[in-house]
Amino acid sequence: MQRMMTEEQLEFYRENGFVQVDDVFTAEEIDELAGAMEEAMVSEGVNSIANGANNSSYSKVLNQKVNVWRDHGIMSKYSLHARTADIARQLSGASGIRLFHDHALWKMPNDSKPTPWHQDMPYWPMNEPGALSVWIPVDDVDERNGCMMFVPGSHKVGKLTGISLTNPQNLFEFAQGTGIEERQPVVVPLKKGSCTFHHGLTFHYAHANLTDKPRRVLAVIYMPDGTTYTGKKHIVTENAGLTVNEPIRGGTFPLLAK
Repeated sequence: MQRMMTEEQLEFYRENGFVQVDDVFTAEEIDELAGAMEEAMVSEGVNSIANGANNSSYSKVLNQKVNVWRDHGIMSKYSLHARTADIARQLSGASGIRLFHDHALWKMPNDSKPTPWHQDMPYWPMNEPGALSVWIPVDDVDERNGCMMFVPGSHKVGKLTGISLTNPQNLFEFAQGTGIEERQPVVVPLKKGSCTFHHGLTFHYAHANLTDKPRRVLAVIYMPDGTTYTGKKHIVTENAGLTVNEPIRGGTFPLLAK
């Protein structure tokens, strides 16, 4: 069933670059998704791509698997879900929304590190801005186990630089003179079933997980239909048959909402 955004939510997203949307999924749906994520993270998938395992320095920040929808039917149900895809379409103002990729994100217990301040867009091989992510926790999240923070209005600064998650630079130094460093970050704890959407240029950060259980999240990246390919190397565009400066399309980048 379609979830219509209010004008207040749309305006909040346009102004701030993120928005919290409560009760997107039922408790039963979240339980199904959590079970599927547990299976997907330990299975040997043919098409999904894991990184952050084996006690690497990256795993202290995130243990993640990309394109889990391509190996697991229930994961595809949620990664391709019309409900969140249409919310993304409404927020973006696009006539259609395509999947770029999903990723299951585990912030491991006890010894995790914060995810440093960064923008997503510098990592994505897209010419146009407008791509956005939904962040769907299957556990309640707060400052103790890795909830997110956002800097309101930071998406208006433009694309800066990719930040190393294991040896991070100070993103705010790249934004000097914009006034962004004076903005108060907003902490967004969430109950499972609720989620956030954030623009690919929005500054965001996730706290370390100080609890004894993993913090589990499904994140899905959406792009407006017609977004074109820069040619920059990316794990989900390799061997996808894309042409530089032509739209990112094809079977692994399906149109989800229009």
